[in-house]
Amino acid sequence: MSPFDAAPTQSPTPGPTPSGSRPRQPTQPFRLAEGGLIDRDTLVRFHFDGRDFTGHPGDTLASALLANGVRLVGRSFKYHRPRGILSAGPEEPNALVELRTGPRREPNTRATTIELFDGLEASSQNRFPSLRHDLLSINGLLSPILTAGFYYKTFMWPAAFWEKLYEPIIRRAAGLGRAADEADPDHYEKATAFCDVLVVGAGPAGLAAALTAGRAGARVILCEDDAQPGGRLLAEQLSLDGRPARDWVRDALAELGAMPEVRVMSRTTVFGTYDGGTYGALEHVTDHLAATAPHLPRQVLWRIVARRCVLAAGAIERPVVFPGNDRPGIMLAGAVRTYINRFGVAPGRKAVVFANNDDAMRTVADLAKAGIAVAAVVDSRAAPSATSRDAARDAGARLIAGGQVTRAIGGRALTAVRIRDAAGREDIVPCDLLAMSGGWNPNVHLTTHHGGRPEYIASLCAFVPSVLPPGMGVAGMAAGVAGTAAALADGSRAGAEAATACGFATSPLSMPSVPAEPSGIEPLWHTLSAFGGAAGKAFVDFQNDVTAKDIGLARQEGFRAVEHLKRYTTLGMATDQGKTANVNALAIMAELTGRTIPETGTTLIRPPVQPIAIGALAGPHRGGHFKPARLTPTHDWATELGATFTAAGLWQRAQWFARPGDAGWQETVNREVTAVRTAVGICDVTTLGKIDIQGPDAAAFLERVYANAWKKLPVGRARYGLMLREDGFVFDDGTTARLGDTQYVMTTTTANAGPVMQHLEFCHQWLWPDYDVRMISVTDQWAQIAVAGPKSRDVLRQIVDTAYDLSNDAFPYMAAAEITICGGQKARLFRLSFSGELAYEIAVPARFGDALVRRLMQSGAPFGITPYGTEALGVLRIEKGHPAGPELNGQTTAHDLGMGRLLSTRKDFVGRAMAQRPALTDPARPTLVGLRPVAPHDVLPAGAHLLPKGSPATAASDQGWVSSAAWSPSVGSWIGLGLLSNGPARHGEIVCAHDPLGGRVVEVEIVPPVFVDPTGERLHA
Repeated sequence: MSPFDAAPTQSPTPGPTPSGSRPRQPTQPFRLAEGGLIDRDTLVRFHFDGRDFTGHPGDTLASALLANGVRLVGRSFKYHRPRGILSAGPEEPNALVELRTGPRREPNTRATTIELFDGLEASSQNRFPSLRHDLLSINGLLSPILTAGFYYKTFMWPAAFWEKLYEPIIRRAAGLGRAADEADPDHYEKATAFCDVLVVGAGPAGLAAALTAGRAGARVILCEDDAQPGGRLLAEQLSLDGRPARDWVRDALAELGAMPEVRVMSRTTVFGTYDGGTYGALEHVTDHLAATAPHLPRQVLWRIVARRCVLAAGAIERPVVFPGNDRPGIMLAGAVRTYINRFGVAPGRKAVVFANNDDAMRTVADLAKAGIAVAAVVDSRAAPSATSRDAARDAGARLIAGGQVTRAIGGRALTAVRIRDAAGREDIVPCDLLAMSGGWNPNVHLTTHHGGRPEYIASLCAFVPSVLPPGMGVAGMAAGVAGTAAALADGSRAGAEAATACGFATSPLSMPSVPAEPSGIEPLWHTLSAFGGAAGKAFVDFQNDVTAKDIGLARQEGFRAVEHLKRYTTLGMATDQGKTANVNALAIMAELTGRTIPETGTTLIRPPVQPIAIGALAGPHRGGHFKPARLTPTHDWATELGATFTAAGLWQRAQWFARPGDAGWQETVNREVTAVRTAVGICDVTTLGKIDIQGPDAAAFLERVYANAWKKLPVGRARYGLMLREDGFVFDDGTTARLGDTQYVMTTTTANAGPVMQHLEFCHQWLWPDYDVRMISVTDQWAQIAVAGPKSRDVLRQIVDTAYDLSNDAFPYMAAAEITICGGQKARLFRLSFSGELAYEIAVPARFGDALVRRLMQSGAPFGITPYGTEALGVLRIEKGHPAGPELNGQTTAHDLGMGRLLSTRKDFVGRAMAQRPALTDPARPTLVGLRPVAPHDVLPAGAHLLPKGSPATAASDQGWVSSAAWSPSVGSWIGLGLLSNGPARHGEIVCAHDPLGGRVVEVEIVPPVFVDPTGERLHA
């Protein structure tokens, strides 16, 4: 048994320790006696898989688990193999855990990035019944059939088995944690920040860039995803100007903190590069706290708008592919240094270091200094450098030049490695830690979000940025610049260039002296003699269990292009996006196909570069904030009358006004419809979109956006307008009134108020920018009440000031005017009708809407005034044959709706050319008709399909559909509107309306769409 497995038993968790006091005895057997940036004077208790452990402030969950001797932390995705901790940063593919419990449960969180806090609860995932004894590890024995593409090959037949058998089994066997079963109780925010220079990454290059730009006076935002800025300077035994590197970091942060125009944002990940110098960033505000303060969000999603950006995100160390390279105890060499130097943790007792570069030799020195035995240094280079020889000698380790690790040995933990030397001799070396390094991959992710592909540099054995997004510069290891001294200089250069581009004068940064850091490297991607997997599974993508054998199979089956390789094997498609896998995979495919790595190419990385919680993307827009209710100015009045409300987009509108004694909603609606037809009714129509359009070219602009003519519309008149999309289909309809020589007020449907405004702005800014016209949405500025019915004029005369003549001659149908009411209150009056009756719409400033409706009710009482809601409004418009939302569904044309005559032939307008396509003017297209059941009381269901009488209920027989239907008290029958092939030519024909959901078939007669007052006498009364 490995000492790691035994550690928790050998060293039981102590009892409570007073806050701020040192533990009386060691409780973390792999904690080094000294060193690190942790607070050793304070103990922090945490729980993993139900067991109690301790750590210190400054630990991550990963470092605390290692300090306690916990090496096995998870199981792999497909084969359920034991997995440990590979890295020390956000690239971690193995150590994914579930955090917290209940509604705050969070799956797939990297143990390497979780800050330890008192009471933290974490559990391993993707195992059953336990982490140590996972029954699904039998999947490893099934690996011959679980190769690349096995889903596509295995579960194709019979198709009926997929949903009931295959999918449940696969979901049970493979997965990455469990989402919470309850609503997330935390809240999230969104914010926007502006700066001159955004610096991404607070390592040596990033700090130097921020200092240079900040000293020049530029507004600087420095984002670092770690809790402690400093990057590799916190993880290395480095000295700057003869002092520990962390002291230089402390001084740099203090100087930046004193600059009024500089903001340092730790725990903030810049995850995406977008247009216009915009960057997405996620700030973890309280994830590191045991309890979230009520006034603080858990996370903030930042939209950072920067004039220039310096990417100094560093690099990610690359593993080496060999059989068993996923065993717990195998780590990246740089991560080993991080755990020793930053966290004061010994990742093992006896180590082997396997590398192809000089940088990894620092791990040898740090292991020896920490008192960890180094059994062997395996340098794959045929001629090891002096750095390798010196490191092995100083550590008292055996140097194996030109050697390779060919196999890792162990079960739940590493126990030994098999090493082959340059002569081909093999030896087994016992160890519990293997520190491996295949070199470093610059963090190029943010540079690819605009489509720029990175460039392969053979001397670095890595890809570096090539074509950059506008305004971005790259510095330090992210640009392939190795070494602390070079990174500092490069960061200062990039910061100066960015600040200079923003108009600031810069001066060179005084560079600290840094000891030489050798970085020689020779390529090494794997140690496999063949890709068949006979020697054991050699993993390329740890998180998705993609092996070298899978890449060989992809090549064999023709999936050789990098995009095909990615999708066929799922390589790089896990939550880590292949950060430790992609370059090795490309190199192996290049070798298999006899091409170079540049010829093989690379995939692009999509944002976000790190997983983002859906809650953060939503921000505060959840529950009522996701779809906030908009209340009309008459909402309180309607509530007092007992109205039932319905959602109309974001608006809450009165659906009907029930009275005591009404038998049900249908009786209420019948009463409201009858009142409008016989007396007078009022309805709040504030929700209609209202757009004020002004300017010398306003009429010309309307000519372009509307299909019908507008230049000759006189002042004081309104006109119905039809608007098309560019593809020739109907977009929206409404009325527009001319209130002055250069002023128009457009109304739109409620649903399209926003889209129409966007469309108008697009037309003005991009299609006709030379037009002298301005527009603004005034929907919320005006309350608008419809007064409809034969007695509507009588009611209005009670409130309209006597200076205004409302007679039919003075104020005819489609008239519009600015008037005063109630003794001088300014208002607008439009003679418009959606009901087909004599009707008006009166508008006042929104703050007077409630008073207006109450005054109308008072003045209209002698005339039998009745409030009516949207349900009655729908019945009234169907009776009159007015198309609305169900007919204007984005699939209908002007000809379909019987409005072809509105399409002007004397001017150009949006959608004109496309509307003339033969397919859109074909008489056989479904066209608007009226529908009346043969038996008046047969319910006519909206959405029913219209089929010829006696034809089978098949798609081939389908000739149209019922778009709107309602019971009409005016007609004494169910009536409806529909779209039927050759509709106008089929009046009088009997067809069948099939409702497959309700299981009903109703015989209906095709009639003209206008059921009430077809000659319009009431409208013009």
